[in-house]
This record gives sequence, structure tokens and C-alpha cells, in this order.
Amino acid sequence: MPDIAANADAVPSVQAQVRTQQRLDALCAATLRALSGQPGLHYRGRKLWQGQTLLPSFAPHLHPQPAVHAQAEPAPDQASFRGAADGVAVRLLHSDPALHQQLRPALPMARRVFDLLEQYRAESLVSAVWPGVRANMRHRFEAWSLAFVRARLHESAQGILLLTVANICRARVTGDAVPEALQDLLEATRFGLAPRIGHALADLRRSRQNQADYAVHALSIGAVVAALVDTQGDSAKPSARAREEDADADAWLEIWVDFEADSEPGFASALSPRDAPGGVPETYRVFTTAYDRVADAGSLVRAEQLVSLRATLDTQVAQAAVSPGLLARQLQARLALPEVDGWDSGQEAGRIDGSRLSQLIASPQERRLFRTEHLAARTDCALGVLVDCSGSMKTHALALATALDVLLRALERAGVQTELLGYTTGAWNGGRALRDWRRAGKPSMPGRLNELSHLVFKDFASPYRNARHSLAALLKPELFRECVDGEALRWASARLQAQDVRRRILLVVSDGSPMDSATVLANDPHYLDRHLQATAAQLESQGQIELRGVGVGLDLSAYYQHSVVLDLAGQTTRQVLAEVLALLGVVG
Repeated sequence: MPDIAANADAVPSVQAQVRTQQRLDALCAATLRALSGQPGLHYRGRKLWQGQTLLPSFAPHLHPQPAVHAQAEPAPDQASFRGAADGVAVRLLHSDPALHQQLRPALPMARRVFDLLEQYRAESLVSAVWPGVRANMRHRFEAWSLAFVRARLHESAQGILLLTVANICRARVTGDAVPEALQDLLEATRFGLAPRIGHALADLRRSRQNQADYAVHALSIGAVVAALVDTQGDSAKPSARAREEDADADAWLEIWVDFEADSEPGFASALSPRDAPGGVPETYRVFTTAYDRVADAGSLVRAEQLVSLRATLDTQVAQAAVSPGLLARQLQARLALPEVDGWDSGQEAGRIDGSRLSQLIASPQERRLFRTEHLAARTDCALGVLVDCSGSMKTHALALATALDVLLRALERAGVQTELLGYTTGAWNGGRALRDWRRAGKPSMPGRLNELSHLVFKDFASPYRNARHSLAALLKPELFRECVDGEALRWASARLQAQDVRRRILLVVSDGSPMDSATVLANDPHYLDRHLQATAAQLESQGQIELRGVGVGLDLSAYYQHSVVLDLAGQTTRQVLAEVLALLGVVG
């Protein structure tokens, strides 16, 4: 059989777009680290992080939308993403964030203009020895400006004002010309603005080497723009034709977003970040653990039904036609670590071999008197799989169980310790925990409010042959209810950390964000999302476990630094395993 990883067939377009975007994010992050000299920069969930700190958005043109989100314009080209990365890098290089925060005005519109002008200052300071960086940033800004016009956001008085300010200020500060396609469109508004901001605009470029001096003129321009927007009133609204013909354009191309909203992240779904409301307690709490359980999954299924489910799974595995032996060799190549396994004697370099010194006396010309360490590849590794057993995962159960069954067999052949766990709840809508809360008078912000049900399909101590029937319990629909991901992640990671091995990997398989309706209704709606994100970030920062997110039809990069998207309905088992192999080959 051909190499599984090298011969996976083409995958559906949306999935391919997500993977392409992830590669672009990785390349852009590498560019950012190289240009800025800050090693902790990385993208997660389409947002930029410095270690575990979420960075602000800086400027609207620095956020090209990926192809899977693009609605108001064609998907941006790679130069747009590179230009955005370069723009962020020079902002980090040339702008003092503490000083910028200290000088920012209070009025929202003035503050947004001030932020934008500081970005232009940073872009103008790029050295002449980096002409490619300057060209990339200019390309990105022009692409954004033209998209703004294509979406007809300039048809309102406010829209044309803000587009004009953005273009003429950048042209004056950086020395780049206004895009030719926009010059006639902006001329009338530019002519009207000149008497109001002309002097401050002229001073911007002269003072761009000094952030504090530059800020004086930027504040002046921001105040003028804010005053003009206030006087426009209802005329600032988009035209009826623009709203009717392109209803989602405003959402995609919003220029004056409140960049402060990104200071405290939460996630409505793994693809869409949302802002956390104020006043949310930081400590994760649990109302009661009295009804939580850890159960052997096989014991929750009648013996006769378990035999039937195993037969169904065996049929699917046979139809998949994947060789566990070949897969085991590929896994070993990705997971094995070099280990000293004896010595190679008779070498011409290395350490002196005392047992061969007598040869030097008998034959003074002898040079093979040394020995070197012999390195052998050894899979001193434990891999745990944690499966989201929420209701929406039921439709994927058979395809997922098939892939996991083959994977676990191959891992065992490769010498890897394995465990398969699942997480769900013992009831829908809170169960007994919710009833206890009601009896207690419904105290506010009670914390997690459901019965956890953590399932063990196969533990590290059990070989595959002893656990194969229990694995089939993954096909029992009644096990799938709701999910509390953060606590499940802590549970699985604690079991994995107990293994005495050199390398520990945890694969988390999920099709969405945490969802327990009782907890969400009784607490902040982002409560479980935030806990999952914090838990994953903590585990990744500790470095004892390599976390990998496996999204079923969903990008999980909002939670995990390394992730992949699977389409279990459209991919074969071989394709799914190829994706997992590639994910395991990522260096954490």
C-alpha cells in the first residue's frame, strides 16, 4: 500500500482553505518574529498573541479576511497577508505601546484616528534596505482601500470622510501616493478637509521620528475628524441601496472598529472570537461534584449490544483497507526520539577505546582506536486521545471510531503507550446539579452546573486486544449529551502526565466550543469557553504535554496552537489518518 501521508486524495475546498490559512498564519508569524525580534509571537484563532498576551489590532487594514470568511471582496492574495504581517512587525519595532496608551484620547472616533496615524508613523520608519517590506505594506493598504469602495461604504458622508482621512494621511506620512483609482473620488472631500487639518498634516511627517511630538498633531487631526463625524448625524448612515445590495459588507469591512475590544478574549465558537463582558469572576468554580463520575465506557453498554457494535466497527475497519503495519512505521518515524544504545567501536574519530590501545603498540599506523555512541530511534512516548462526546458528535461517531481503532492499533505496534478517553455529561440541562442549585435558592454565578461523565474507552495499562470491545462503545448514541471541555482537558492531561515517558501527546477531538446549557444560562455565557482557553494555554506553556487539536469540521486554532480540520463525512479513513500523521509531525 502506498504511503498514507504522501497519497491522501484532495479534500473539500473549505477544509483546504482552512488549512491554507493556517499555513499562511504560520508563515506570517515567522515573518513577524524575524522582523520584530520577538520570539513569542504567534497567531491563534486569527488573532496575534505575544506568549499568552493578546495583542491589540493596531489598524483595520492589517486584518485581511481568510477565504472562508471573505464576503465583500475576493479572498486576499498572499501579498496582502504578508503586508499585514509586515505592518504589525514595524508597529512592534517602532512604537512605544505604553506611551501610545498614555496619549490616546478619550473620544472613541478621535482615539481610532489616533491609532491609525500611529500605525502610519511606524510604517514610514521602515529602512530603505527593506524595499520589499514597504511594497508589501503599500499593497495591503491599497487592497483594503479598494475593497472599501467596492463595498460602497464610501457612499455615506461618514464613509467618504473616513476613507479620505485614511488615504491622505498615509500618503503624507509615508510618502506613498494615494492609489490612482481613488484620487478623483477623494478629491472633493480632500479639498474640504485641507483648511481644517492642513497644518497638522504637514507637521506629521516632520515629527515622525519622535512619537510624543507626532502625537500632538495626530491628536489634533483626530479631534477634527471626531467633530465632523458628530455633525453628520444620520447622513453618515449607508445608503438604502448599499444596505440592500450588500447587507454583509459593513460587517466584513468595518473600518473604525473599537480595537480595545480585543483586550480580553473569549470565543463564541472556535472560529469567531467574542468579547467578554465586564465583571466576570476570574476563578473557575464548580457548584457541586457530588454527581461527577469516571466510568469504563464498555460497562455502560449491554454486553449483547457491545458485541453488535464491535461487529459494525470491524466491518468499517476492514472496508477502510489501511495497513496498521505501514501506519506504525510512519508513526514511529514521527514519534521516535534518538537514544544511546551502546557503542560503535573501530572508529577513526570519537572517544579513545581503551580495549584497542594494545593495537597501537603492535601497529603504530593503526587509526581505528576510537568509539562513538550508537544512537537508536525509540518511541518512548505516550499518546492520549480525548474525544468530545457531545450530541453533535453522534453523526461522526462511526467514521471517528474507525479511524481511532486503526490509529490505536498502529500506535501500539510502534511502541507507543495509548489511551482513549471521552467526555460528556450525565444528564441534559444540568440534571441533579441544577436541581440542587435551585433548592439552594439559585445563588448567582454558581459555576459549572452539571454532572460530569468522563469515559475511559481504553487506558494506558490495557493492550488493544483487551480494550477493542470497549472501543466500540463510542458508537452508542445515548452516551452523547453536553460537554465541559476545560475540566476534561485537565483530567486527561493529569492521566497523561503520570506516564513515565520522555514525550507526551494529547489529541483533543471536538466539533465545537464547550456547551452545557445549565452552566451557560446561570453564569456568564463565555464561562466555559474562557476556562478551556485558559486551561489549554496553561498546559502549552508548561511544556510537559504537546497539545494537538483535531477539529471535526471546525478550526480549533482559537484554543490550540497546533490543530487540524477534518471532514469525517467527506474524507476516507486513509485521508483522516494522513491529516493526523501530519499533525503529529509538528514540532511543538
